[in-house]
Amino acid sequence: MPELPDVELYIHALKPRVVGETLEKVRLASPFLLRSVDPPIHEAENRNVLGLRRLGKRIVFELQGDLFLVFHLMIAGRFRWRPRGARVPGKLGLAAFDLSSGTLVLTEAASMKRASLHLVRGAADLKQQDPGGIEVLECDLDAFRRALQSENHTLKRSLTDPRLFSGIGNAYSDEILHHAGLSPMKQTRHLDQTEIETLFAAVREVLQEWCRRLREETGDGFPEKVTAFRPGMAVHGRYREPCPVCGARVQRIRYAANECNYCARCQTGGRLLADRSLSRLMKSDWPRTLEELEEIRTERSL
Repeated sequence: MPELPDVELYIHALKPRVVGETLEKVRLASPFLLRSVDPPIHEAENRNVLGLRRLGKRIVFELQGDLFLVFHLMIAGRFRWRPRGARVPGKLGLAAFDLSSGTLVLTEAASMKRASLHLVRGAADLKQQDPGGIEVLECDLDAFRRALQSENHTLKRSLTDPRLFSGIGNAYSDEILHHAGLSPMKQTRHLDQTEIETLFAAVREVLQEWCRRLREETGDGFPEKVTAFRPGMAVHGRYREPCPVCGARVQRIRYAANECNYCARCQTGGRLLADRSLSRLMKSDWPRTLEELEEIRTERSL
């Protein structure tokens, strides 16, 4: 799912292409995309685009007449910038938005269509689209601490809760926690002041660094390969690859439809976190440390 750096990259690339231009026509190819009925979508047509903004992981087009198009790309939704009048791709295409400068195509490479579009009128209705999490690149340490400790959850769950923090998802939470040297399963109530300060700094440093890197990689072009798995990441999507800090193999636990990637040596003192499915299956045979895991791998290779 596109997260804060990815959404900011889209906005950075879209601004010079759409702001000040006229949205001439909206072509919907999937009946599942549009999730609002009032105002009707045709009211967005023939209106100037006044601005773009991020609302959590959502991208908002501000239109003339106090209207707002709110896009939530979910896991597989992606934007494509094409010449004016470009067709909507047959299998993956959800919609096309014809502007005076070109056509913005929305695709989704998934069998289950989860991407959504709302057209809302006025600031009050737009606010209802906001999950409510604080902006981590704009808040101070005290606001961050209050949000973090407002509920007692694991760090992984708290960072990815859109009601607490805006724009952080599965990928960048892995990177943030590795940068901070904190276990993803540590409870927020067990953090001391130094750990909170370390986490706050890691959130800002990781997100700012990736915003910078993605912009430099894209330049003046349009981002065509927005992904949660990037070669420069430390742990996310790098299961069994060496940690760039200590060289130990990156570990992974899976839960529900998500996964968590971490370095046991850097983040958990060498202790392996229990995978809900595998650890229950293996019971007492589940390795507790990196050393035990390496012994098992050595025995199997003999």
